[in-house]
Amino acid sequence: MQVHAEIEAGVATLTLDDVKRKNAMSPELGDALEARVRELQARDDLRACVLTGAGGAFSAGGDLAMLDRLRKSSAEECRAFMLRFYQRYLSILDLGVPVVAAIQGPAIGAGLCVALACHVVVVDEDSKLALNFVELGLHPGMGATYFAPRLAGAQRGAELLLSGRRFDGREAVRLGLALESTPSGGALERATAIARSFAKNGPMAVRALAKSLGPDREELARALELEAVEQAKSYGSEDLGEGLAAVSARRAPAFRGR
Repeated sequence: MQVHAEIEAGVATLTLDDVKRKNAMSPELGDALEARVRELQARDDLRACVLTGAGGAFSAGGDLAMLDRLRKSSAEECRAFMLRFYQRYLSILDLGVPVVAAIQGPAIGAGLCVALACHVVVVDEDSKLALNFVELGLHPGMGATYFAPRLAGAQRGAELLLSGRRFDGREAVRLGLALESTPSGGALERATAIARSFAKNGPMAVRALAKSLGPDREELARALELEAVEQAKSYGSEDLGEGLAAVSARRAPAFRGR
């Protein structure tokens, strides 16, 4: 697993690449992304960035094996682990330039949250999207409780998080979670064109505007802390074990609320 970085005319393209697992979010992939972000931060020619995934997927979401391992850890260990886990992927917020997410294929759970952290989202119209944490018996994380209401509004954000339902790229645009949807396979080209339109403008003004338009870091930090605490509780629950077992068996979960 790795993250590729290419830069042309001031626009970097970061590509998550763990194709065999549809770019499932693991600490190792997060480390690779964070390392690429640090490399790009050192460049004075960076003007904008596109974030995408290899192999026809943006990200299938959190690594289920990682979630299962965390069930054996203490609540405090889980809380600290999750805060560091969020930090790896949300390092894209520290690039200092506008970031455009190009979603092709699935963007599920925490994977979708990383896209929503970007300034602009472009999505294939047939992409499969969900904030499906609760379907596993897991409290949302990766800033889901901050980004979804911020973009879709309080009630729609709540509905998406509480239901965990699937939706496609067309609906993502209607919900305010994406700027545009494209025919299948077109999101990366369109996202790159948008990033290039940002890159041609005055770099000092664009960098300042990228910061101004970004999340309120204090509010986001509070949301992430709360999410980490609540996810730690989820890891100690029977419900999460049932949710993971149900996914493995491809059946509906039978949650018992404990």
